[in-house]
Amino acid sequence: FFIFPVNISILIVVLVIFLLVLHHNLLGLSDFLKRELSDSSPLGLQPIDFIPAIPQRLADGRNDKEISVVIAASDERLGGAIAAMNSIYQNTRSNVVFYIVTLNDTVDHLRLWLSNTALKNLKYQILHFDPRVLEGKVQVDSGKADTLKPLTFARFYLPSLVPHAEKAIYVDDDIIVQDDILELYNTPLKPGHAAAFSDDCDSTTNKFAVHGAGNQYNYIGFLDYKKETIRKLAMKASTCSFNPGVFVANLTEWKLQNITKQLEKWMTLNVAEELYSRTLAGSITTPPLLIVFYKQHSSIDPMWNVRHLGSSAGKRYSPQFVKAAKLLHWNGHFKPWGRTASYAEVWERWYIPDPTGKFNLLRRHSKAYEAK
Repeated sequence: FFIFPVNISILIVVLVIFLLVLHHNLLGLSDFLKRELSDSSPLGLQPIDFIPAIPQRLADGRNDKEISVVIAASDERLGGAIAAMNSIYQNTRSNVVFYIVTLNDTVDHLRLWLSNTALKNLKYQILHFDPRVLEGKVQVDSGKADTLKPLTFARFYLPSLVPHAEKAIYVDDDIIVQDDILELYNTPLKPGHAAAFSDDCDSTTNKFAVHGAGNQYNYIGFLDYKKETIRKLAMKASTCSFNPGVFVANLTEWKLQNITKQLEKWMTLNVAEELYSRTLAGSITTPPLLIVFYKQHSSIDPMWNVRHLGSSAGKRYSPQFVKAAKLLHWNGHFKPWGRTASYAEVWERWYIPDPTGKFNLLRRHSKAYEAK
């Protein structure tokens, strides 16, 4: 008599449980889909009313944080510095401020060039470099006194040049930037590292070379390993050197480690003991940096220092690779404002003619020369 009502009751209970479980699962599925939608990449599943986020490059470019860029500008190479700054300025929306290090006799020329051209809205500060700071630290050959270029040492004194900044970028005047300098500025530096350089043995620069792998540089090319002072450092002669023409500096760490004092120490020791190599170096600014930053530096993306464009008159890289490079560097004897240089036409796109007429391009296009 009571069997039928009991069965109904059991069915009702089972149905209620089933509905509760189903409801719980549906809620879980809804949460899962929400997570999928919010976590999906631009190529994945997205809600219909999805609004793309502002690209990180443009979003970062809208902040007011200053990006300090230090560049030296000598009078005889002033056109190079102008082209370099123009390429950086035109390729970023970030708050870039240039700290232009120069000598007194160049200041007026520089101001005229900046104020009477498309760079009149450039944010910059002109800094005078006093060559007397190098007294006793650089050995000058009496017969080659004019070969000393004081401004090449400006990079040693970054904290003095931009004392308020925590971080800064240093670039040579023979470069062209083809991407947003903000990316280079954001290069991560490892804890305890005061700078990030591009190693001369990196594969990217050589991988796309048209005429072979090119030169490889190491410490023995810059330092004299016959000298006891160098041997005592226990630095492997085969260690890959780095290029100091483009680097990112953590100025807080630079000051904590007294990097400038360390560099000056090795400059002074070289005057007394001639520690630099006389074979391959060709630079008196690179050796002290190699010593001080031996295995104590981070790395920048090799595409942010595609160099050796000035090492020969021939075209070292393919046009496709040059176009993809984020920073082109004409280190070497052949400058893009000189008589002959590879991909000089790329540099010319960013060059702004001197309104005073003092700086003249010396380049002469010669098919006979280029064919060699």
